Amino acid sequence: MTDGKGRLKAAWTLVLLAPLCAEGAFTGISLPTIWLAFPLLIPIYGAGVLLVRELVSRAGAGWLGLLVMGLAYELAEDGLGLQALTSPHLYNAASWGRVLGVNVTYWESQIGYHLAFSVLIPVVITNLVFKRHAGRPYLRPFGTIVAAVVFVVGIALTRLAIAGTQDPTYQEPLSVTVTVVIAMIALGAIALVAVPRLRLPHPAPFPRLPSPMTMGIIAGIAPIVFLGLIFPLRLGGVSNGPAVGQGAWVAIPMLVALAVAIAVVWLVARWSATDTFTDHHRIWLIGGALVGHSLCAVASGIASGRGPLSLALGALVIAVSVLLLVRLDRRVRQPTR
Repeated sequence: MTDGKGRLKAAWTLVLLAPLCAEGAFTGISLPTIWLAFPLLIPIYGAGVLLVRELVSRAGAGWLGLLVMGLAYELAEDGLGLQALTSPHLYNAASWGRVLGVNVTYWESQIGYHLAFSVLIPVVITNLVFKRHAGRPYLRPFGTIVAAVVFVVGIALTRLAIAGTQDPTYQEPLSVTVTVVIAMIALGAIALVAVPRLRLPHPAPFPRLPSPMTMGIIAGIAPIVFLGLIFPLRLGGVSNGPAVGQGAWVAIPMLVALAVAIAVVWLVARWSATDTFTDHHRIWLIGGALVGHSLCAVASGIASGRGPLSLALGALVIAVSVLLLVRLDRRVRQPTR
């Protein structure tokens, strides 16, 4: 495999993994019809996440830069594509919790979800599969420009095919669009200019790591708690709001979910800083998180009246995910030449 072909394969792998991890292993279980629209998801998910990774790699911004650029990506999808951050109709998100015209509860759920399952996990898996190219750009400058153009097309397709059909009466105010664009530019500047210049202290390692299985269980419980607190149970149907809390009381599960997310980030950062942390631990973390969020999709499908179908699809998705991760684990454990 030449260096150029290897990078191109890595790029295409990430392009496919992003929508599979984000939508295939979640919405594809609770709402199976999403598989019919799967090709439409590749431009906004695949090209978008690939663009984020390319920019961060070229700037040398590391994982912190990836997280900050992930926030910009989320704003592009939900703020420009779906218009779901301010829409009073789409996904009934306004009833989840709304402040000053912004669907804040929905927004919190999407920030946590997209950072983990649209950006971080697909990037980490691709790094594990193509370890030789981890941390290096996959594309040449022209390829990065093409990814950016496809991502913009993906935003437009999302606006037309999803928002345009499910929420045709809503048009986001120009002031909101301008605000979202300015926020994206600011986040991009922070991620690509400020973050590489920061000298942040390294997190303190743990004296001893828990077992990989324990890490996987914790990683599996985290999305169940996070999504269970602020996502509605009936993602594919009509819902009046999150499973926990109504009205102003929804602030409580939002704060708890935020605390859970911060605690998990803190744990993973300290585990990763430990000398004995390996790719084996990393794969257990990924597997636990993917299984946990797929179980949430099964619960949503059951609540929406798709019990047998959601159970069957959930079992299939989880089994395939575990099987592929087991194979990846065997591969990374083999000594390299």
